[in-house]
Amino acid sequence: MRKSFALHTEPHVADIGGTELLFAPEVFGDEFMDAYAELRDAQKAKGVDLDNLGEADPSDVRRTARGVRLFLARQMLPESSELFLRLDVKDQADAVLESFTDLEAAEAYVAEHPGTRIVDALRLPTRVVVELLEWVVELYGGGNRPTTSSSASSTPSRQAGRRSTGASPSRASTRTTGR
Repeated sequence: MRKSFALHTEPHVADIGGTELLFAPEVFGDEFMDAYAELRDAQKAKGVDLDNLGEADPSDVRRTARGVRLFLARQMLPESSELFLRLDVKDQADAVLESFTDLEAAEAYVAEHPGTRIVDALRLPTRVVVELLEWVVELYGGGNRPTTSSSASSTPSRQAGRRSTGASPSRASTRTTGR
């Protein structure tokens, strides 16, 4: 018996308002899981409760969002990754003074240049970044979220009611005599 398996050779394309982000045709499972684990660990380390952002420190929220971008960029082809990760430092007139891919380097530059701010080169609504994350997890994770440590997931809810081993109504009402 012989079984053949196809490998994707063309990049996956995310078209976001006319900007195309190219994702690797295939991602090795261990690399994907390592990147996903780093994303989860970074989110936990920051202590950001995504359901209660009102009480979170804005710099922690920025770092959590950056962690999501880093995870997504690891699945992209280099040119798309560069665009997706690029941070522009702008002045008050909205002119780009410097560009970075490292958030800490951009923050250090801003600290030395009063009146400047950091802006993602590819500005996207949060919902789009979340949709990208869900798509990538489905694409490379086999349709399900990757499993994490047992402490990271909650126990499943119990089914309501009692389990029964009774006969099904269709079997109970079907007569088989005379055959």
